[in-house]
Amino acid sequence: MSDEFYRIKRLPPYVIAEVNGMRAAARAAGEDIIDLGMGNPDQPPPQHVIDKLCEVAQKPDAHGYSASKGIPGLRRAQAGYYARRFGVDLDPESEVVVTMGSKEGLASLATAITAPGDVILAPNPSYPIHTFGFIIAGATIRSVPTTPDEHYFESLDRAMYYTVPRPSVLVVNYPSNPTAETVDLAFYERLVAWARKNEVWILSDLAYSELYYDGKPTPSILQVKGAKDVAVEFTSLSKTYSMAGWRMGFAVGNKRLIAAMTRVKSYLDYGAFTPIQAAACAALNGPQDSVAANREMYHKRRDVMVESFGRAGWDIPPPPASMFAWAPLPPALAHLGSLEFSKQLLTHAKVAVAPGVGYGEEGEGYVRIAMVENEQRLRQAARNVKKYLASMGVNMPGTKTG
Repeated sequence: MSDEFYRIKRLPPYVIAEVNGMRAAARAAGEDIIDLGMGNPDQPPPQHVIDKLCEVAQKPDAHGYSASKGIPGLRRAQAGYYARRFGVDLDPESEVVVTMGSKEGLASLATAITAPGDVILAPNPSYPIHTFGFIIAGATIRSVPTTPDEHYFESLDRAMYYTVPRPSVLVVNYPSNPTAETVDLAFYERLVAWARKNEVWILSDLAYSELYYDGKPTPSILQVKGAKDVAVEFTSLSKTYSMAGWRMGFAVGNKRLIAAMTRVKSYLDYGAFTPIQAAACAALNGPQDSVAANREMYHKRRDVMVESFGRAGWDIPPPPASMFAWAPLPPALAHLGSLEFSKQLLTHAKVAVAPGVGYGEEGEGYVRIAMVENEQRLRQAARNVKKYLASMGVNMPGTKTG
């Protein structure tokens, strides 16, 4: 009996898991590891959301199977969010489906619309589900850049001209995970026009929509006229309301794609636990002061991290959005590569980060730093990094080289 399973053979070893395993072993040994690797929020959800979960969970009839596409009230709440935040009208019945986090939603839609041999355009570097959700479904990936400039659209045109069969889906993710890049509405307008011309579906991952800084709110692709003809967008409550473990997300937009995804999900799951969906309604419909508070918290952490790591000898570009910084390796240590550098940082500085190569080959030379520790811990991480860099012979700011 063969153990060479087709889809498993198409999945490479998960590079980030190697660092995660080292982090877990170090913590098990009693070491104090400052974990800036996984984007796991360290704050609780708003109290009224937790209260709603507990209230509904007390009801005897709340523990049966739920609705795979999401309870009606939650789909209406998500439509209400899009109307308030983006000025986008959505039909809760045909243009909204609830997912178990945006990750599951992307994978389910990939299963619904992908045939073996299809070609998918996906960013590199990118969050793994943007590529591997389609690889698992049997597709082939053609990489495109993440940087939203003229080169990006040139890459799209080359892909359409030279790829056989022609690509059928384009995945976009802004604010980007891992690079934290952002786009404006003009970019989406050009992208929608391109997709309509080339008959390509757009899947937009907007999981970090509410973590924007410097007064520049992130747009939705669905704000573009005609976008619903070609696009579906994924959002999540994980970072906005610190509900990562609750696994609550949404897909909204094109009716054909939403219908296909809903049909596949009906075979795979019965939806999230009803009390969690009710609590998600409370999050979307209730007071939004926690959203602004989260944004301000991550903004302050960003500034502390950039300033303290810079003084330690590691210059990190300030991310304009998301909860991550995309940091080039210190030039003197770039030869180590992102994986080895991450291992050494964990071993010698007791700081965990995610190696950039885990997000695609174009991520080599970078690490992703998650701002999921408080300001005091970020400063401690910077002190540890400074000692590590000094031990490696890296000159500190203001010192002479060679």
